[in-house]
Amino acid sequence: MRVDFNVPLNEHLAVSDDTRIRAAIPSINHIMNEGAALILMSHLGRPQKKKNDDGSIKVKEFTLKNILSHLSTALGKTVKFCPELIGPTATKMAAELKPGEILLLENTRFEAGESKGDEGLAKALSELAEVYVNDAFGTAHRSHASTAVIAKFFEPKERCFGFLMKQELKNAANLLSANEKPFTAIVGGAKVSDKIGLINTLIDKANNIIIGGGMAYTLAAAKGGTIGNSLCETDKIELAKELLAKAKERGVNIYLPEDSLVADEFSNSANTKVCSTLAIEDGWMGLDIGPKAIESFSEVLKNSKVILWNGPMGVFEMESFEKGTLSLATAVAEATKNGAYSLVGGGDSVAAINKSGLAEEVSYVSTGGGAMLELLEGKVLPGVAAIQ
Repeated sequence: MRVDFNVPLNEHLAVSDDTRIRAAIPSINHIMNEGAALILMSHLGRPQKKKNDDGSIKVKEFTLKNILSHLSTALGKTVKFCPELIGPTATKMAAELKPGEILLLENTRFEAGESKGDEGLAKALSELAEVYVNDAFGTAHRSHASTAVIAKFFEPKERCFGFLMKQELKNAANLLSANEKPFTAIVGGAKVSDKIGLINTLIDKANNIIIGGGMAYTLAAAKGGTIGNSLCETDKIELAKELLAKAKERGVNIYLPEDSLVADEFSNSANTKVCSTLAIEDGWMGLDIGPKAIESFSEVLKNSKVILWNGPMGVFEMESFEKGTLSLATAVAEATKNGAYSLVGGGDSVAAINKSGLAEEVSYVSTGGGAMLELLEGKVLPGVAAIQ
């Protein structure tokens, strides 16, 4: 089974957020209850891009052994660990695995062929087992050896989705097919360039698009505002103007923050003040939405029937700039309580909803950032197509 255990680790290399591990447990338990022997595959980080100076893999930082004890505790049973992905040790340990036992293979991305979709690697992995289950929604948009290519080495009746993948696809479909109005999308994050496809798609579906985070200042500049030292993709200003014009033409409301909490440096202890988003002085940068924006955005959400949230409103990792993001989490939870359907997707949004303690108060929290984005943009996900 391909799972997505690409979880954050703290400075002691211990799991700091186990959302993705917990999300895979229903599928793992089902397989265990059916009396199978289970081999788990996952990646962790990007070891091929962060190597040692001599070109070798940083095993200590990226080994899946770092999550082994946490996984065993979460499952309530000892999980065996194989120090390689394929090879004689993996073949031997897989062959000796008894029903009810679980084996975790080493990081799939320790093999350069993983991200290249190498058929030889996929075939070698397929030979370790008789059935392939893909429950890794977070990597379903990658055409990697263990996420998509491997499926071709199993007969259709020997390959399937896990429960998490099923839930993710169902909830994305619910959002995309929802006919209730108003449909409000909250789009945040640093760059407009990361969200162009999503915003373009949303202009055809949503009634309201709330923009926050660093990308709001590129749009503010496109509207002729002065944004001081705020983050701005100057090469995307013309594109931002086109998006604003397209939304206006379609009758879609684009909400930019009326005011911002600005700081004189990128620091939790910086001097701060509130000012108009369109009139930020030189030497100051917008790091969160201001009180007027919180109020107006919350009002829009309160009256919404369908809500998509992708991306934070500011640098919520810093306590001084978390209020905007956490306030919107509260507004989304309240709208949900009043009958709205809400989907929270994207790594930072998930971290934000978890930080607010309101993850249980929204309709669905997706485990996939890029995968959910691409699905909502209408793209075919290789990991999904390989099974279907």
